[in-house]
Order: sequence, then structure tokens, then C-alpha cells
Amino acid sequence: MVSGLEHLETPFDRMEYLQSLLIDEATGGSGDNDHYQALRAELLDNPLCSNLVPRWVKTNRSLPQFWQFIKFKFDNYAARRHFIWNEFTPLMEFLEAGQASPAQKTISEVLDNFDSESIKYAWAKALERKVSDPEGAITISRTILESVCKHILDDRSVSYDASSIELSELYKLTAKELNMAPEQHGEQIFKQILGGCSGVVNGLGTLRNKLGDAHGKVKLPVKPKARHAELAVNLAGSMALFLVSTHTG
Repeated sequence: MVSGLEHLETPFDRMEYLQSLLIDEATGGSGDNDHYQALRAELLDNPLCSNLVPRWVKTNRSLPQFWQFIKFKFDNYAARRHFIWNEFTPLMEFLEAGQASPAQKTISEVLDNFDSESIKYAWAKALERKVSDPEGAITISRTILESVCKHILDDRSVSYDASSIELSELYKLTAKELNMAPEQHGEQIFKQILGGCSGVVNGLGTLRNKLGDAHGKVKLPVKPKARHAELAVNLAGSMALFLVSTHTG
């Protein structure tokens, strides 16, 4: 890490400092360009944040370049400050919500080792969109489970109708193949837990149909909140982790 940034322990602290560097530069001050470049590189290298980075941060590789951008965009300090604050709001809310939890880290590590680039990409996109695009995150959550089930069934040469099968049926086939179906176990506690897993998958499919962005909207639709997306993504990630670990274990 560049000298002088050691005290910034969390991603939120570092991005808050990055924001302050930009505000200083935009309002007559002189920010530390080495710090800006180091923090900008860290931000762009983080796949969980890439969709939340303002485009002008991506295109302005130094504070002098940023100054040439901002001085012509707004002619007063107040407008510049409000612009930067507004542009950084989705990113700061994402980081403040504590998205990089230990459970998510474990899920990310397992999916990183899973032989499917599309699933890894979908998981990263779901994490990114929980705050900025709840509807999209809910839809992606369902897609993740569907893709994991299909990948496992393909690996095990189990046939299914890829063009029309519903998520609930996909999960039933996958669970049976992995010995995870409730009827395959005699112990009541296992039946209860595995039945709950099936309920989670069915619920995610229903939630996606009601609140996701994959279908046309009826009049006065229910607008999903970030907490709904948080629930959908975490449930999908946990089920994906369980399926992949059972498949590869």
C-alpha cells in the first residue's frame, strides 16, 4: 500500500478518502495524486464494485486529469461537491452496508474454484447490484441457482429439457442426483432441513417472478428494496455453495 494510507483499514474508509481527494481537487485544494491513483486502482480491481464506479473516475487516471474534467462541467464549488457526493452515493452505500461479509467471501472462494466462468461472473454481478439495482440482483440470484443446477447435471450426464424446465424441477433433479432429496433420507431432521432447502429454491423462483426485472410489470408493481435483494442474493449464494460443495466433495 502507498505510504500514508495504512490507517484506512476498511474499504469504506479508503473510498471515503478517495471522495475527499476529489472534492479537494474540485474546490481549490490540492489532493495527493499518488493516493488518488493507488485508491483508484484498488477500486477498479475490485469486481464487486466495478459497476458502481463513476465513469469519470475510470477515465481520469490522475487528479490533474480530473481537474480538467470538473472545471468545465461546473463553474462553482457547491455544484462540484454535490456532483461528486451524488455520483459516489451508490458505492458508499454498498460499502457502508458491509457487503463483503465472511459468508460472501466463502461463497466467492468456492465459486471461483467452480468450473464455470458464467456463474462466477453472475455471482459478482449479484453482489454489485444489491444496493444499486435490487430488481436486477433478484433476477441474477435465480439465474445463479439455475446455472449451478444445470452445470452439475451436465457434469453428471443427467438429461433435462434445457429450453423449458422450471427452476423447481431443475433443483429436484439436482437434489436427487446429489442425494439431497428429503425422501432419500430416513432421519426427520434431515428431511426437514432438505425440505427447507427446496422451499428456499422455490421461494427464490417466485420472488424473481414477482419482484425481479425479467418480466413485464403490472400496474403499481411492488418495488423491491435493497433488503429484498440482500435476502435473495444471500439465499442463492448459500444454496449454490451447498450444491457445489456436495457435487465436488
